[in-house]
Amino acid sequence: MLLSVSEAAERLGVSYSTLKQWIYKGSIRTSRTAGGHHRVAESEVERLLARQDRPAATRKPSSAAAPIIVSISGRNQLRGIVDEIRVSGLLAQVRLRIGDQRLTAVITRDAVDELRLKRGDEAMAIIKSTEVMIAREAGPAASKRRR
Repeated sequence: MLLSVSEAAERLGVSYSTLKQWIYKGSIRTSRTAGGHHRVAESEVERLLARQDRPAATRKPSSAAAPIIVSISGRNQLRGIVDEIRVSGLLAQVRLRIGDQRLTAVITRDAVDELRLKRGDEAMAIIKSTEVMIAREAGPAASKRRR
């Protein structure tokens, strides 16, 4: 049986983007439809799962729910509610309401689909950055402190 790239990615427990990278690098064998879309043989998925040394009983079936995050190394985690999702092409803008503040992140459309995000859902922003900028509004209090 032939699987679409998204079906194969789900069976393998990787993102669509990761599987596409593997295809382009030649790490996974595919066939193409008349329209040029990649298809992955179920035997190829089984080969990759076997290479991961995962017994068949522990493999995630295509209908299984996404794994739950138990812990993560990023310490800057902000919990909030999805206020808005704007999807355009390959990207999506996700706005979280965290208390009386709003945080906006631009992520891939695939990530929104994989997370099954929708307005009103609880979600976490995990901030991992090499730069943090601090700003403040100019005003009388700011200029008095400089003197």
